[in-house]
Amino acid sequence: MAKYVYFFGGRKAEGDGKMKDLLGGKGAGLAEMTNSGIPVPPGFTITTKVCNYFYKNKGRMPSGFKQEIQKNIQKLERTTGKRFGDAKNPLLVSVRSGAKISMPGMMDTILNLGLNDETIKGLIKKSNDEKFAWDAYRRLVQMFGNVVMGVEKEKFEKLLDKKKKEGKVKFDQQLSVDAIKDLVDGFKKVYQQETGKKFPPDSLEQLKMAIESVFESWNNPRAVTYRKLNKIPDDLGTAINIQTMVFGNMGNDSGTGVGFTRNPSTGKKKFYGEYLLNAQGEDVVAGVRTPLPIENLKKEMPKVYQELWEITTKLEKHYRDTQDFEFTVENGKLFMLQTRIGKRTAFAAVKIAVDMVKEGLITEEEALMRLAPAQIDQLLHPILDPKVKVDVIARGLPASPGAASGTIIFTAEEAVEKSKKGPVILVRQETCPDDIHGMDAAKGILTARGGMTSHAAVVARGMGKPCIAGCETLQISEENKEIIVNGKTIKEGDWLTIDGATGRVILGRVPTVKPSLSGDFGIFMKWADKIRKLGVRANADIPRDAKTAINFGAEGIGLCRTEHMFFAQERVPIVQKMILADTEKERRKFLDELLPMQREDFLGLFKEMKGYPVIIRTIDPPLHEFLPKREELMVEIALMKERKKPEKEIKKKEALLARVNQLHEINPMLGHRGCRLGITYPEITEMQVRAIMEAACKLAKKGKTVLPEIMIPLVGHINELKNQKAVVVRVAKSVMKDYGVKIKYLVGTMIEIPRGAITADEIAAEAEFFSFGTNDLTQMGFGFSRDDAGKFINDYLSEGILKSDPFQTIDQDGIGKLIGMGIKRGRKTKKNLEIGICGEHGGDPDSVKFCHRIGMDYVSCSPFRVPIARLAAAQAVLEEKK
Repeated sequence: MAKYVYFFGGRKAEGDGKMKDLLGGKGAGLAEMTNSGIPVPPGFTITTKVCNYFYKNKGRMPSGFKQEIQKNIQKLERTTGKRFGDAKNPLLVSVRSGAKISMPGMMDTILNLGLNDETIKGLIKKSNDEKFAWDAYRRLVQMFGNVVMGVEKEKFEKLLDKKKKEGKVKFDQQLSVDAIKDLVDGFKKVYQQETGKKFPPDSLEQLKMAIESVFESWNNPRAVTYRKLNKIPDDLGTAINIQTMVFGNMGNDSGTGVGFTRNPSTGKKKFYGEYLLNAQGEDVVAGVRTPLPIENLKKEMPKVYQELWEITTKLEKHYRDTQDFEFTVENGKLFMLQTRIGKRTAFAAVKIAVDMVKEGLITEEEALMRLAPAQIDQLLHPILDPKVKVDVIARGLPASPGAASGTIIFTAEEAVEKSKKGPVILVRQETCPDDIHGMDAAKGILTARGGMTSHAAVVARGMGKPCIAGCETLQISEENKEIIVNGKTIKEGDWLTIDGATGRVILGRVPTVKPSLSGDFGIFMKWADKIRKLGVRANADIPRDAKTAINFGAEGIGLCRTEHMFFAQERVPIVQKMILADTEKERRKFLDELLPMQREDFLGLFKEMKGYPVIIRTIDPPLHEFLPKREELMVEIALMKERKKPEKEIKKKEALLARVNQLHEINPMLGHRGCRLGITYPEITEMQVRAIMEAACKLAKKGKTVLPEIMIPLVGHINELKNQKAVVVRVAKSVMKDYGVKIKYLVGTMIEIPRGAITADEIAAEAEFFSFGTNDLTQMGFGFSRDDAGKFINDYLSEGILKSDPFQTIDQDGIGKLIGMGIKRGRKTKKNLEIGICGEHGGDPDSVKFCHRIGMDYVSCSPFRVPIARLAAAQAVLEEKK
């Protein structure tokens, strides 16, 4: 017969600390503490199996469960010498949730369960404190009504506030016995009015309802959201801990508190926590009274303090990690109610991990598993000052971490100008490559449209700037230069703050704090580099980004997007003339003007990379992206005609419109872009290759090591690569001959079209490396537009259709199989084929670990995500060992 309930008490527990899957983190901790001889109020744990059964069977409990509960209550009665529901010596219990992975505050708790009009008499007699007993009853009715029956807390609080005003007191514990008795009656009336039922007098019925309520809280909105944000599986279920009540509100020799064995914000090895005398646990967190720092307990209860310090120090050594603990003192006797691994900031996590290695508590490998890679973001970007209260007006997608305040600006040009006078936030419906200069000038970017891999998101992450994308509650009027949100109008020039780590849009100016990278961080990352097998490169287009990447530990550039270089203000007119040219001869003339500019760009990158490989992608986007928007031109021409502008000027604009119309595509992402442009206009590829090779040869002549890798984008057929490779090889040979040097260079391709992955064995015959462009591969593999998918992806996630956003984390079951197929087939043709990834997935921890498992050589990501990828790559090795 299945076992659903595990007892703990009397220095012996049926479970232990290794049984988190079954007993949850809290239950496993209580069992382990009991077995270690630590004073724990006795009780029993209902397993997570029951929770899962409850949900699979429409709220029913498994066969034999009721009898097991009854049996464990009897055991608890024998252990404590008290009786459940007894009027003379009542057993009172708490009912608390406890999932395998800590979800603090997300699920429900009920205290003082078992009190009724009869059992309170026994509690008064045993405690010899009528006020304490009635206060415990008052708390039960309120908690039970709110948690179990869904009565709004405010309904009870109104009565409580009224009583305090009548009694002219500030705090609950200052109320008289008669006032508290009146409150119990008043609370029961509220309970009946709101639920249509009387407060249940039967202790067993209270327990049954409380158990069902805690199970139901597993799927309350806040718990569901917390799991989604922290990637906790929905099918883990929660355990429930039924534990004998100990009371911290029995006078000034009693109290309750919470604490950590080390400071969870700084990581400092210092006893850290708060407590209240004459209080129950909820009072500490509710903020009704101001808790005291735990150091004060040393003066008020020196023996208790010493025992608490010894127990928690023992627990930290036993678990070999920082402990988050709860305790209660009843009439001078200490009881431990909980211990679990303490949640901490990224800064604290690094310090604690490094310190514990120095102390000999853990190994370097264990230390590396103590920090979630995504937490590193907190260490690299400014964060909002946590002490400041903020006015959140909207929420969007947390597209790029960090925080920034500035005056709002609606165009890239104005962002450049206004940024000279002070910080600006660029606000757009969505950004496009034309906005690059404005994005560079702005402190942060906010868009109403787009997803986590939209232009705004990708570019902002590359720049290390905070960005919130897809904030669809914003009504942005670029024409009126204002935002309307929830009835508020925010005008250009008003201050706005964005928190890219949480997606919060905040009214006004909020100060930021820059986290400092301690020496501990450097030590920690060296440990990661010793273990990882996967190389980590960066996506960088300019020397400044390349320098940032090197500082963060990048081992080369995995993607340089040459088209971004064309958007510099002094270059756009030349690019536009080249596009408008009618003949190859004309195009070459303007390409010759661009050549020295591109060469300087590549020189800068090669210098910063100091011999590391640099993958440079030839032009990828369609040409119309470099031209003014079609609709804007039509309006401009109409206005010019109306205002009787010179015919020559109008003709010039009309010629531009004609070319824009000629280049206009219904679906540009599947249109004339990538290698298709190079095939149509080989002179563009020629100019770019010449710029790359001339820059490389210049440095090589000076004795510098340069490793250029030229990447042809959007290849789906071997003949496309053959065509462009021939251009690359011809130009490279010519340049090396002119400079009188020979340098090693590679020619490869992006695998971003499903056909490219399927025919990778053929393509590998020509390619010297593969780089998987997972943004486009996901887009084409799923048939999702990455800029529009944000409109329905959340529905897919909430309905369980997808486990995660495929534009954030590689879809291993689908797109992952295409990648695996491409690697297997490519290396079948060319055994030592260099293979990496350059989509935004290269900085996602789960995706990095997947890349390690399927045998890639490196990942490439935004410079600010390089440390994340380094740690994820190390953890992939350690997880594989397990």
